[in-house]
Amino acid sequence: MDYGITAREKGEEVHYFVSWSPLSVAERWTINAKVPSVAGIYEIYWMDDHEHLRLLSVGMTHYGGLRTEIRRLTDSELAGDKKAKQILENEEIWFRYAPSNSAPVMADVIWFFRKTYFPENPGVEHSGRFTKIFLNESAPNKLIWVP
Repeated sequence: MDYGITAREKGEEVHYFVSWSPLSVAERWTINAKVPSVAGIYEIYWMDDHEHLRLLSVGMTHYGGLRTEIRRLTDSELAGDKKAKQILENEEIWFRYAPSNSAPVMADVIWFFRKTYFPENPGVEHSGRFTKIFLNESAPNKLIWVP
């Protein structure tokens, strides 16, 4: 199965289709073996005591690619804040990704996800190319996560 992002544009609207990689445990050797070193989007989760996935990070990467960014964001020694470091040290971390070679496409998709997950403050802007953005996802794993 190919993972990635496709788009269907119609005037001022765009409909994105995100095909995610399978969820994987964020272990250094797994990341190095499975994740390509290309641009794309990612989601990183941690497993709580009730075996629910909790979103830790959603973002995109250009330089260095998905492999480097996922590896960096899941390494407790490189964690930027105390809370993230504690989660990375003590919890099981999971990730998934979708490659893309288009910065405007990734900006739209990440904006859509963050606007959905954090409606009061998505923290990012879309590309500005469209007035309406729609998105569907496909993933080999059924994913239910708790905010």
